[in-house]
Amino acid sequence: MPPPVPEQLSRTIETLYRTESGRVLATLVRLLGDLDVAEEAMHEAFAAALESWPQSGVPDKPRPWLISTARFKAIDNMRRRARFDGVQKDLIAHIESRANDAPVDDEEIEDDRLRLIFTCCHPALPPEAQVALTLRELCGLTTEEIARAFLVTPATLAQRIVRAKARIRETAIPYEVPAPHELPERLDAVLQVIYLVFNEGYSAAAGAEVTRAELTSEAIRLGRLLSELLPEPEVIGLLSLMLLQESRHKARTSSTGELILLENQDRSLWNREQISEGVALVGQALQSRRFGSYTLQAAIAAVHAEAESTAATDWRQIVALYNQLLRIQPSPVVQLNRAVAIAMRDGPEAGLQQIDAVLEHGELANYYLAHSARAEMYRRLGRTAEARASYEKALALTQQQPERQFLQERIRQLK
Repeated sequence: MPPPVPEQLSRTIETLYRTESGRVLATLVRLLGDLDVAEEAMHEAFAAALESWPQSGVPDKPRPWLISTARFKAIDNMRRRARFDGVQKDLIAHIESRANDAPVDDEEIEDDRLRLIFTCCHPALPPEAQVALTLRELCGLTTEEIARAFLVTPATLAQRIVRAKARIRETAIPYEVPAPHELPERLDAVLQVIYLVFNEGYSAAAGAEVTRAELTSEAIRLGRLLSELLPEPEVIGLLSLMLLQESRHKARTSSTGELILLENQDRSLWNREQISEGVALVGQALQSRRFGSYTLQAAIAAVHAEAESTAATDWRQIVALYNQLLRIQPSPVVQLNRAVAIAMRDGPEAGLQQIDAVLEHGELANYYLAHSARAEMYRRLGRTAEARASYEKALALTQQQPERQFLQERIRQLK
């Protein structure tokens, strides 16, 4: 039995896994050519570190040590597990010939990470598989952690990952950054995955908590990584948007977990460091004519973040930004948000007309926030019975406990 690993070293290796596993895995996928083989080899390398580093000490450069150890572990495993035919022997020879191909500088390793991002977010994979793979392979979250965050069983989540990896193999999805002419479409899929992860953390679909901090932090970390690797305006815009939204985290719920609307939040609790960074980033993104919907949403968030109060907010500017957003991303949700901004600029009657127009089309018939917004307009107009009916409709459409408590309290106040 190996001697116990000192607690401090164990923490060091655990931190290395959190911070370096994405880089190590990305390079191993390039060297070994298979995601499953690379992942298994990486885990064996970290296990080897637990065995050898108590005696030898932590290497000055642990990442190359882990990559080298993992590569040779993979080759040894392949030799042990099968009797190789000619093709397999050629594969082993090819891998061995690349023994000195492990990157020696950070730039090549970061190129590997960029390739892995586009592989995990390939449009041939279903969206839920893209999210699962990204969190598993790039963020290093365990299957259990991802399953818990998205309220599915670990077995279900594991099957998503298994099927996604099989799809990558069967369809020969390339491990590469798309060609320049393919980049806009493919980059959009990557940004959608990152923002989907953030939104699930920022406003959980169900459960007892409004937010899941582990998901918002991972999404922001992915946004930072992507902005460093590919500083396109919309990448910067998305990072800005996430920082500005996350800056309100501490003010969004009370000490007992009740939801607090933006207009009632204690703005002294807002994270000014995140706001400053987010405002600077959106300014940078807006300088380019190639910005899109994420940058415009970030610009809207920046107007909110810089206002001293709801009353002092520049609602005319917000409506103008929503008008521009609608031109490039027409959607019922954007129309609803614009309607709420119009209500703040022109009054609840004008807002109610806009919300009714959105709901008439039917796409948001089961969207609880649409009915909650309509109820708020009725409440402000003193139309109590109609407000109660709309709040009750919204209540029937949400399973998130703090949202339900908020709506129930609104209904109680109407009595």
